[in-house]
Amino acid sequence: MCHVQLQTRPFFLFLIRLDEALAAQAQGAGCSCGGVLHRANYPRKPRGCPTLAIREAFSSRLSFCCSRCRRRTTSASVRFLGRRVYLGLVVVLCSARHAGQNTAAATLCEALEVPLRTLQRWRRWWREDFMHTPLWQAMCARFMPPVSAQGLPGDLLARFAGDGGQALHRLLRFLAPLTVGAATLPEGR
Repeated sequence: MCHVQLQTRPFFLFLIRLDEALAAQAQGAGCSCGGVLHRANYPRKPRGCPTLAIREAFSSRLSFCCSRCRRRTTSASVRFLGRRVYLGLVVVLCSARHAGQNTAAATLCEALEVPLRTLQRWRRWWREDFMHTPLWQAMCARFMPPVSAQGLPGDLLARFAGDGGQALHRLLRFLAPLTVGAATLPEGR
């Protein structure tokens, strides 16, 4: 499956470029008070990075601060899944692999040093909390046949077209509204 993406530097660089594009959109939209947004990234200590170089490249979250009201605006992200310390793709892949309870899942999670309790917490989030997010409530009807809660996120990943890397990219892009406080859903929803 797409767990091989965890070993390729170009995929991680691609995620950085996507985050920069999302940040440029957020900055271009400006603040709701009419002020200009200035770069105010904040540090992250991401877990689940296969190499030190990738960890360093992912060590900050793209964010902005308004010149007038000083309100912080954080752009959507494909690298991070909300406030979780593990990379978004690690949360997705390990949760999807863990759902099958196979040896590849155990190997992947051991390599990334993801504790079993953390995996169980992620699985519970996918089965219970994710199903109640505004994003999923607005978008779940677009998937036919319906995605099984027990199969999340693997069944959801399987619904996105392309090879492993493309499907993972599309899923991370789909989940990006969850990475910011007030989610703006696609197509005006």
